Amino acid sequence: MIEVRHLTRRYGATLAVDRLSFEARPGVVTGFLGPNGSGKSTTMRVLLGLERPDGGDALIAGRRYADLPWPLREVGALLEARAFHPGRSARAHLTAFAAAGGVPRRRVDEVLELVGLAEVAGRRAGGFSLGMAQRLGLATALLGDPAVLLLDEPVNGLDPQGIHWIRGLLRGLAAQGRTVLLSSHLIGELARTADRLVVIGGGRLLADTSVAELTTRSSSLEDAFFALTSGAARFRGADLPATGQQEARGR
Repeated sequence: MIEVRHLTRRYGATLAVDRLSFEARPGVVTGFLGPNGSGKSTTMRVLLGLERPDGGDALIAGRRYADLPWPLREVGALLEARAFHPGRSARAHLTAFAAAGGVPRRRVDEVLELVGLAEVAGRRAGGFSLGMAQRLGLATALLGDPAVLLLDEPVNGLDPQGIHWIRGLLRGLAAQGRTVLLSSHLIGELARTADRLVVIGGGRLLADTSVAELTTRSSSLEDAFFALTSGAARFRGADLPATGQQEARGR
């Protein structure tokens, strides 16, 4: 299970995450929704040990990411589509990750087949389209056969067929008892994929409910989202100030 408890993260004078608390449970696709600059990516980076919190806890299976004995085999993450060396092939990229994470090499071919990259596994990944890069990122996340998945905008660059495929894949992974935390700006897609929604704005929790419960308040999930977040825009701007970005890079 993913547990976020009173999480706070500042960048200088900017409060990016403000005492945020929620859970993402096994067997459920939890949609993580919010406007640009709402704190979604910061929260996921804290969960993965890439940012230090200024307060509160961000735990996976009851531990901080840094305390997990075999993180690649416990948590799969996709934050950036092109987080690979452009000169390496897809197979070489995954093979290096498998060796570093203690994952059997046979798993490389399994995930390449799973994400539809088996036929291009020997090509340099730098020449991949955005959709192919997303598939390689997803293959990396699935490499260790983890029980927990954190995915930030995984459908970017995918065609309609790819979006339909990843929707079924994520729901299938949750049906196996895995925990899936899915961040996306595509409100309609989250409505089709997620079981529960965590909506944040200005770093604060605005809603933690099922898709069905949220949409009963409005004619559509999109209307409900805008109704929730319209007030959030008044207490935090859409973008992190340049000073905050510089401090984040310095840390």
